[in-house]
Parts: sequence; structure tokens; C-alpha cells
Amino acid sequence: MIAVLKSGTTPEQTAHLINWLKHMNLDVHISEGQEFTVLGLIGDTSRVDMELLGSLEIVDTVKRISEPYKQASRNFHPDNTVITIGNAKIGGGHFSMIAGPCSVESQEQIIAVATSVKEAGADILRGGAFKPRTSPYAFQGMKEAGIKLLLEAKKATGLPIITEIMNIRTLDLFEDVDIIQVGARNMQNFDLLQELGKTKKPILLKRGLANTLQELLMSAEYIMSEGNENIILCERGIRTYETYTRNTLDLSAIPVLHEITHLPVVVDPSHATGKASLVPSMAVAAAAAGADGIMVEVHNNPACALCDGAQSLTPAQFADLNARVQRVREAIL
Repeated sequence: MIAVLKSGTTPEQTAHLINWLKHMNLDVHISEGQEFTVLGLIGDTSRVDMELLGSLEIVDTVKRISEPYKQASRNFHPDNTVITIGNAKIGGGHFSMIAGPCSVESQEQIIAVATSVKEAGADILRGGAFKPRTSPYAFQGMKEAGIKLLLEAKKATGLPIITEIMNIRTLDLFEDVDIIQVGARNMQNFDLLQELGKTKKPILLKRGLANTLQELLMSAEYIMSEGNENIILCERGIRTYETYTRNTLDLSAIPVLHEITHLPVVVDPSHATGKASLVPSMAVAAAAAGADGIMVEVHNNPACALCDGAQSLTPAQFADLNARVQRVREAIL
């Protein structure tokens, strides 16, 4: 249930109403927009008299939220959420390019890629330290050493870093990581999501290979229910009957998510297509569809990459892609 307060309501009046609602054993989430303040009531709202609440002098409207994802709902939070990471912003009209290798392989490699993607316009550096792989015999990442090298690249370039967490037992290693990524395979690892909700770090939550948008938002709700509202949703392709591409990029997810949630949406065309030749077109299409950011894999020598070389761009290709994306964004703004 949400209660929209009238313009001009004083902080004292708001506090008095919140205290009254809390006496009914409800949690109250406050969302202050440009024009209205919205109170989100969380808990057993069956005992709330909607007519009585709506008749209060400071209350404009009261309505129940039918969606199971309460805090992620746009009804709950009408204004777009903007996530700030260093000098980069994502959401609410702000756009970021996230680029870097699928996996960190060496100091020379990650610093070279970080330097080149920054020169080409990237705002955030990505790189895998822990790698979830289908085969147990595939390269699993450099783990803690990989995070240390990412931090060296951050120091060398000034770019914020994002890397994936696979197990909550490693959370201490992510203390200096700017954005923690939850991969598609862990989208419904609810214990992990709840623990990440107790942090204040931005979380990039990837859609699962066969999950609906509602399931994605319910996973975001797990994080938000523990107090962390710094969530970035990521569309990275879903599994369909088509086998030419690695996955099928669901571009319709971008406008749909913007309609139903206030959280920013970025797109990963690298994992969606699995083919470097297709990544630029899909990145441009995602920008045209209104994405709040693009995340692509870039490697200084894709042919020799230890992970996902087939979908990785060279630094020169990324520079060209970024220029095209920026032209599209200028055209649609």
C-alpha cells in the first residue's frame, strides 16, 4: 500500500503520520519526489482503514500495490533512481559505458585494457576475478589475486570497478570494489541477495537465463528488503530455441522495466550474442531503446583470451562502438 502526501505537508505532519502507521506494526519507506512524498507501507496492511487514511488532511491518495515487488515498483518510487559510482552516474537520464575483459588474466593485460577503454570513453571498468563456468575444467578466474589486480587498474586509471561475486563467504574481498555484480546463475540465490542487501554497495543484478522480468524484480526486492536500494538491473539475454546466438537479447525488457520499476537498466550485448561481430549493433539498438548503460567485454588480444574471446571486442572496436552509441543517444534525447 502507498500513501501519497499532499504538496506542502510539513516534516512534523509527515513524522506524526509515520509514527501512527508504525504503531500498526508497519514498516514505512519514504520516497521524496520533486512534487510529492510517497509513503510505502510494508507489512500486513489488511488492518489499515484505507478510507480513514485517505481522509486525512495531508493525504492526497491511497492505493494498494498489486505487484509482489513493492520497493522495486515505480508506484512505490515514482522518480527514477540514479546510482552514483565515482564520477559516473547510471539512471534518470544518466548513461554509462562499462567495459573490460571477461576475466582478469595478468597485471599487464588488465591495466592495458583499462587504459584503452578509458581513452575510448568508458566510465566503469569490468573484469572477472571469480568466474562461474559451465565446465569445472575451464579457467575459473584468478579469484583474490584478480581483485587485487582490478584495484591496481583502478588506481592507475581512476575508473571505478565492477566484478562478480559467487559466494557470500568472499564478501570481505569486495570491500574496495565499487559495484558488486550478481551473475545470471545467481539471480535467485536468495541467501546471497539478502546478505548483499545488508551492504550499501551498488549491486548490478543480471537477469537469469530463463527468468521473467517479474522474477528479476523479485530478486531485486530481496536486496531492497534488507535496506540496500542501490540496484542496477541488467538484461543479458535469455535462452530461447534460437541457437545461432549464445542467447536472445530481449530489447523489449528495457522499456517494460522502465514502465514498472524506478531502477536503472543496463544491457550486456556481449553475453547476449556471444559473437563480437554482433555486439556493436545490439549495443546501438539497446541505446536507442533507452538503456541507462551498456556493458561490453573488451580484450587487448581476444584470440588469446582465457575466457569468452569470441564475444570480446578489441579496444579499437570498442572505441568505434562507443562513438556510435553516443551518436544514437544524442539523436534520441
